[in-house]
Amino acid sequence: MNLLEDEPIAIEPEPKPARNDSLFDGDTGTLPLDARRALCQLLSGPSIDAGRHSQLWPAVLRFEAQLRARLNDLFLELVIDRDAGVAFTRQADTGELETPVLLRSSPLTFIDSVLLLYLRQQLAEADAQGHRAVVEESVLVDALSVYEKNLSTDRAGFNKRVAASIAKMKENHVLEKLRGSEDRYEVSPALKLLFSAEDVQSLAQIYRQLREADENMEEGANER
Repeated sequence: MNLLEDEPIAIEPEPKPARNDSLFDGDTGTLPLDARRALCQLLSGPSIDAGRHSQLWPAVLRFEAQLRARLNDLFLELVIDRDAGVAFTRQADTGELETPVLLRSSPLTFIDSVLLLYLRQQLAEADAQGHRAVVEESVLVDALSVYEKNLSTDRAGFNKRVAASIAKMKENHVLEKLRGSEDRYEVSPALKLLFSAEDVQSLAQIYRQLREADENMEEGANER
């Protein structure tokens, strides 16, 4: 009498029940909607401002730990200034560990650096008086005009560089146009985190030396 071996029975796994908190078909994420939106804004940059992003800012504070973990997975760091109401993302300091760089960087020209320094100083003065920093475009042009000779270019070329630098600050949301105004802008509080007081002093000293050197050369030329 031959005994037939039992054939294996294929058992199909039961489909997992759909999660009640999933946001779309196939969603395996665990963050709620507001936290995901905040994460997207942090990654797209340049910052989350409590004034401009009134719905995202509370999510940053509420889900800070989860957002930090997600960003750390990408070798990024979350920076938050609760007093200023600003949060942004920067590359984590990983030491000698080779890691991919996800955040795009934009090289700064001489005029860009000078403009950022000026805006940072305006921000510091406004903070000391307890209000937001607001600047006019014409005032920015005048403030930068003292560096015109350092670029060895004509007036029209200098004005073109200044306009390009101001446009870059607008594009990167360092300057936010005020409603109902064509040439008045609010300076992003994020600059306080990007440039410390020590950074401002160091840069100010460098540019002060540039101006003094230029003035000395002009005086020497006039004496000849």
